[in-house]
Amino acid sequence: MADPMKIRANVVGDSTEVKVLMSHEMETGQRKDAQGKTIPAWFIQTVTATYNGKPVLNAQWGPAVSKNPFLSFKFKGGAKGEKVQVTWVDNRGDKRTDEATIA
Repeated sequence: MADPMKIRANVVGDSTEVKVLMSHEMETGQRKDAQGKTIPAWFIQTVTATYNGKPVLNAQWGPAVSKNPFLSFKFKGGAKGEKVQVTWVDNRGDKRTDEATIA
């Protein structure tokens, strides 16, 4: 399983700003190894974020996203002490979910 995501969530005015650093190799499927064989594609396909059980972000990614991607977004609402949950699923079916407390 992948390393935990680093998530920071802060109230900014009437919205919440979330910053996420994900740990993932993100192979495009176009690079070759030392023997000249193509390295299979391996990348995050979907990212979802929820607040109080309701989705605040749904994203579909492809192989063009960089290794260890960084994501930043805002949503209306949120209060200090509440939780934001972020989940990603890659093209191999691996999944990672982490949460952060809003500061």
